[in-house]
Amino acid sequence: MTLHGTQPDAIKDPLFVSEPRWPAIVAVVAAAAIFTALPPNLIIGPRWLVMVLVLALTAPYALLNRSGLRQAARVLGYLNSAVITLFLLASLFLLVRAMLRHQGSPGQMLTSAACLWVANILVFALWYWRLDAGGPHARETRGAHEMGAFLFPQMTMRGHPAANWRPHFIDYLFLAFNTSTAFSPTDTAILSRWGKALIMLQSLMSLTIVALLAARAVNIL
Repeated sequence: MTLHGTQPDAIKDPLFVSEPRWPAIVAVVAAAAIFTALPPNLIIGPRWLVMVLVLALTAPYALLNRSGLRQAARVLGYLNSAVITLFLLASLFLLVRAMLRHQGSPGQMLTSAACLWVANILVFALWYWRLDAGGPHARETRGAHEMGAFLFPQMTMRGHPAANWRPHFIDYLFLAFNTSTAFSPTDTAILSRWGKALIMLQSLMSLTIVALLAARAVNIL
């Protein structure tokens, strides 16, 4: 069962498949769980704080989606992603400072950097999914994926089933994974300015983490 309370009267294309919300919910909870594994000096406040905030926003988000109150759910979704993003930026700053000051054991720093690298993928995948073509609710209301920020390879193909293909959360997760590993969106074209800005920001954050990992590995820092 999916957490999205489908509204058939709003769907124009009979072949359009509503997007399940549970992958995004799993991703945001997983990202919050990562922060609970960080040492106290690499996170703002107690380690349980981010998980409590995320769960406090995720539970009503799921309920509102099931009730069909999509606009209210959309606001909570943005707040949820914003909270995780702020914690990610703060922890990355604290990680850089800790490494420059030679704080913490090498193993602890390497593990923390790897955790933040994974969190970086999840956080930006959520933003791409929430913002592309107005977000999942807007895409479902139109019954089509129009005026999107990302041009996935399947969208350039002709014929069935490619003609009716629509991206779901896993596609945005793959985009975020490629951006963090290759520092580019690889096979997906970026059409909007905000999309390019987010891709650059994610690549920069990933590059920072990878550079810190490499420096620690060869004992430069």
